[in-house]
Amino acid sequence: MQITVQLADDLAQHANPGREALEALAIEGYRAGALSHFEASQLLELTQFEFDGFLKERHIYDHAYGVEDFEQDRETLRQLQADGLLRA
Repeated sequence: MQITVQLADDLAQHANPGREALEALAIEGYRAGALSHFEASQLLELTQFEFDGFLKERHIYDHAYGVEDFEQDRETLRQLQADGLLRA
């Protein structure tokens, strides 16, 4: 899926405005609980460990990967396997 976003000229002058917007979406989606740890890492094409580092580099500690994230990721994995989208 491709999403197009129109940015103000001053924002469009940033070095990589598309990546910045994607990172902000992943961070806020994760903080709000709209995205699981796994989903946010996939959005940024990072491993879950890389995503942890990504958050740490930005001094984001309030949503460190925890038991609830683990359980949600396990359920997502089960669903992907049940749907035939992922092999065991």
